[in-house]
Amino acid sequence: MTFNDNVRIDTSRVSKRSGGGRRGGVIAGGGIGVVLLLMLGSQLLGVNLMPFAPVVEQAISGGVVSEEQAGAVPGCETGADANTDVECRMAAASDSLERYWATQVGNYRGPANVVLFEGQTESACGAASAATGPFYCPADEKIYIDVSFFDTLSGEYGASNGSLAQMYVLAHEWGHHVSNLIGSLQGVGRDSGPTSGSVRLELQADCFAGAWVQSASTVTDDSGVPFLKPITQQQIADAMSAAAAVGDDHIMESAGVGVNPERFTHGTSEQRMRWFQTGYRNGPTACGTFDVSGSEL
Repeated sequence: MTFNDNVRIDTSRVSKRSGGGRRGGVIAGGGIGVVLLLMLGSQLLGVNLMPFAPVVEQAISGGVVSEEQAGAVPGCETGADANTDVECRMAAASDSLERYWATQVGNYRGPANVVLFEGQTESACGAASAATGPFYCPADEKIYIDVSFFDTLSGEYGASNGSLAQMYVLAHEWGHHVSNLIGSLQGVGRDSGPTSGSVRLELQADCFAGAWVQSASTVTDDSGVPFLKPITQQQIADAMSAAAAVGDDHIMESAGVGVNPERFTHGTSEQRMRWFQTGYRNGPTACGTFDVSGSEL
């Protein structure tokens, strides 16, 4: 989606960390290709509730955060800035998401922060890196994103690198925060499988992302200027490509291993696209993934 050039952006919900680096990062348990993809299959665009796949172990040393500055996205003031800079785009989308969900959830409180970082940093849920992908940490209620992940998503998984594909990632993580607020997250265990709680949680976040996209062009700044221009069919296709790229079946196929539904933690590409569309067409009240039978997921 394209931001209106004159919309004003509040960057206070976003912080930027520097000094993490990737010192001493080790992934144990096998070759980088298959093992990393299996790890991504359990954490990619998700909630950090510890990895579901026991064959994957991650040992990370170093990477101490040296500095964090709230609202520190240089040169990010207007929609025109967000249209040209990916970090500013995340800040602008955060502003829009915060305003949207404040109208949808009773007693709403936003995420504590959206943390933009480079390489590696620490969260209350453990280490965060571009390799683990963006995630929401319920322990500190923060969203962690290394924006270089967008290049990985397009280059290695075939997703579009369009602006809405990138904002879908943030909106999905914001959806996990909403699930936390309404109690869906608390009932999720560490099980896997096609009808597991983890799959239902991820599909709910996709649905919530679609609900925001549906209304995003009506969310305004303090002066009444809409953040985003009306969505185009190409932008919807961009978001769909991102949702499809992180389906369990697609990730397993990309890793060169057989598709095993009992290892699913996020849902298939088809499910992820379909639940995004459900939210886009029907709004957040249609996102009851925990209320439907397994055959309806």
